[in-house]
Amino acid sequence: MSRSAAYRVWALPGIPEVRPGDEPAGLIAEAARSAGTGPEGSPATGRTAGDTEEPGPGLADGDILVVTSKIISKAEGRILRAADREAAIEAETVRVVARRGPARIVESRHGFVMAAAGVDASNTPPGTVLLLPEDPDASARRIRERLRELLSIDVGVIITDTFGRPWREGQTDVAIGAAGVRVLDDLRGGLDPHGNPLGVTVTAVADELAGAGELVKGKTDGRPVAVIRGLSRHVGEPGDARLLVRDAAQDMFRLGTSEALREAVTQRRTVREFTPEPVDPEAVRRAVAAAVTAPAPHHTTPWRFVLLESPESRVKLLDAMRDAWIADLRADGKPEESIAKRVRRGDVLRNAPCLVIPCLVADGAHDYPDARRSSAEREMFVVATGAGVQNFLVALAGEQLGSAWVSSTMFCRDVVRETLDLPDTWDPMGAVAVGHPAAPAKARPPRDPAAFLTVR
Repeated sequence: MSRSAAYRVWALPGIPEVRPGDEPAGLIAEAARSAGTGPEGSPATGRTAGDTEEPGPGLADGDILVVTSKIISKAEGRILRAADREAAIEAETVRVVARRGPARIVESRHGFVMAAAGVDASNTPPGTVLLLPEDPDASARRIRERLRELLSIDVGVIITDTFGRPWREGQTDVAIGAAGVRVLDDLRGGLDPHGNPLGVTVTAVADELAGAGELVKGKTDGRPVAVIRGLSRHVGEPGDARLLVRDAAQDMFRLGTSEALREAVTQRRTVREFTPEPVDPEAVRRAVAAAVTAPAPHHTTPWRFVLLESPESRVKLLDAMRDAWIADLRADGKPEESIAKRVRRGDVLRNAPCLVIPCLVADGAHDYPDARRSSAEREMFVVATGAGVQNFLVALAGEQLGSAWVSSTMFCRDVVRETLDLPDTWDPMGAVAVGHPAAPAKARPPRDPAAFLTVR
């Protein structure tokens, strides 16, 4: 594909204040007719990407129009009284991603992650707020089709709004609607000038065009439409701006800080079936790092995690535990059929690609002469270990790993210590099966927090 050595950007003058019921395409067409063209398409009036007032042309085939979403919102009647702003934000919000004081970053019903769901109080009369267009892609298509009827030209249309960006100061315009414009340029599979293969390069063309248009439109100049000429290679594509919204499954940064914690806690499930896919050992170690931040008595560190990453180590331990468990059940007088059924429950540990044995180590525990205080001291360390295991399970969920905490090692601690060659002071506190879930988690039955509260 040939590439232009240069392109021009200018703001289209003559767009009046837009009111509900106005036709944006008609206003743009009238402004283009007024601008006119000089000989061989040379400019007549307008403003270029430089700060000087130069002649600017009307519209021609292959041009790209960059249109501020606010005039679309006004034309579509997406205006509310300011008293309704909070309700409007709630109505336009699918989920809150992050919150700091009154500021909210949310996912809008369009799929955009942005401040306040795009509900804006600027460039609108006092006492009112603007919502984003109902369907920005559809709005862009209507403008493109209507301009073809009015001016007999084929142009691309981008509708823009202003977004902040993670890790970057300042805001920039991005495409929220598009028609007849290539929104993504997939360069994967090509070569760079040095012959290196391009493996991940997908250029957000529509966002780059949106930013170029904003440089000449400005926020307060009353020029809501920019024209880009010289990039006709991007015109004619059917792509919608919704293609720029990353799929949730591919979004590594989908969750905000507080939501990420809530999501990991609420989405944690006991997973009993795993795929054969190996577990990243570093992900388990990161979960251990989160586990050992749990509170503990007397400034101690009572947690130890034994990672059984090889099949041999897991089979050796589980076989020894199985034999000990069968012996206990027979001693209890259980019938063989019942014993076999109970033993099969341990398959969750055998089928997991990784097994972790959390252990309590009560170094630093205080000695007391009476049983009451000694028992309480022991309970403090057990609770601290449970807090560490909970941290571990939640961190695994954050790594997109499933887990099942099974109590079995607590019933044969001597066998576990002997098999794994652990010190006598290490008390195994169950076993955690870790792996990639074989099926989506089932919905958890709702629980009313009030049923678990007592207020005095």
